[in-house]
Amino acid sequence: MSNTKGNNRIVILGGGESGAGAAILAQKQGFDVFLSDSSVIKPEYREMLEMHGIEWEAGGHTLEKILNADEVVKSPGIPDKAPVIQQIISHNIHIISEIEFAGRYTDALMICITGSNGKTTTTMLTYHILKEAGLDVGLAGNVGASLALQVAETPHRYYVIELSSFQLDNMFDFKADIAILLNITPDHLDRYHYDFQEYADAKMRIIQNQTSEDAFIFWNDDPTIRRGIEKFHPQARLYPFAETSIGGETETASEGGGLAGYVSNGRFIIELINNKYTMERELLSLKGTHNLYNSLAAGIAARVLDIHDDRIRASLSDFAGVEHRLEMVARVRGVDYINDSKATNVNSCWYALQSITTPLVLILGGSDKGNDYTEIENLAVKKARALIFLGIDNSKLHAFFDGKVANIEDARSMQEAVDKAYTIALKGDSVLLSPCCASFDLFNNYEDRGNQFKKCVRKL
Repeated sequence: MSNTKGNNRIVILGGGESGAGAAILAQKQGFDVFLSDSSVIKPEYREMLEMHGIEWEAGGHTLEKILNADEVVKSPGIPDKAPVIQQIISHNIHIISEIEFAGRYTDALMICITGSNGKTTTTMLTYHILKEAGLDVGLAGNVGASLALQVAETPHRYYVIELSSFQLDNMFDFKADIAILLNITPDHLDRYHYDFQEYADAKMRIIQNQTSEDAFIFWNDDPTIRRGIEKFHPQARLYPFAETSIGGETETASEGGGLAGYVSNGRFIIELINNKYTMERELLSLKGTHNLYNSLAAGIAARVLDIHDDRIRASLSDFAGVEHRLEMVARVRGVDYINDSKATNVNSCWYALQSITTPLVLILGGSDKGNDYTEIENLAVKKARALIFLGIDNSKLHAFFDGKVANIEDARSMQEAVDKAYTIALKGDSVLLSPCCASFDLFNNYEDRGNQFKKCVRKL
């Protein structure tokens, strides 16, 4: 926990969950606070700001009120190329994330989770285990309530925090007591000068400031993570996990000299020094290889925190999953409709395609972030009866897939996409919405996209 570091004026950019929470914490800590949003601010956040007497503006930025800041707290969705950010940088004003800011005012134990895919499920599962074990725990970051707001008004002893690369970019002194890095695959390259290494380095920031007293949990078989470990030399205790324990040894050995989590002979195993936890893999509530990794990471974190085996077993067995991630919507005339709207990158779609065993009609498309569709090519060609491209501009998808899958359709609305899928799919097939892309061309966000899909399916 720290003081205000001598700063007097804090400017918050962005008036959503993150920004409103940061503003309230800043005011509580005695800062002169101003919040600015280039767009509209939702009524609930306007009310929060008004109730606390915090000055704010929406629909544009007043530079005179921003460039006199001692420090700026930036919402993660605002890119560095935004003109207001460029102005702030040119005035040498320090820019931080809400998580960095909130971390200054709490001594809570931080369990932080990042990765290109699976981080929301792992975050929710870890939170579920801790909460069911009776710990005083808050959920924050990309899910849950603002960390800053919780620190200000409802402080907890533990926080489970989902972190995007955008949040990590503006974190400097914050430390994760337990850091989980699930995987690193190309995503958001439009924010990283289309440089995968720059994006990978951002993900590796989750281990910065860790000491030998902390824990770093990671997927052992990810070559990008392995290179990152060689580059950044983590100081924390290492807890690698993988699907199988071949020989039980790893180049980046855990505290016990091998994998901390793996599967052997149908058993789910977490193995720390002098402690071995096992359960039948088939008892895990989350199915599929990708969810096995998520369960291993969450289970290792729970054991590091010394949560009892029976609590871990119960939570891994009854966790319900995350909305918009391989969510079964309905079976209509023998066809399963699956909502994977949260698959906003190619690797996430790959996991979905790998997990589905039936022929399928795949709906994909949206705002392309510099995608390379090669990763899903073989699975799509092998499994897809048809592809439906849902987006304003599908030219890149056509350029890649035309001639590889016999039936390709375009759709300009979710209703059109679902109607076409309904016509094409045969009994025993699955219709999968797994877009590979951001949603902002036709939808407000991936939740809006997924909800529209579910609404259209339920009307069939």
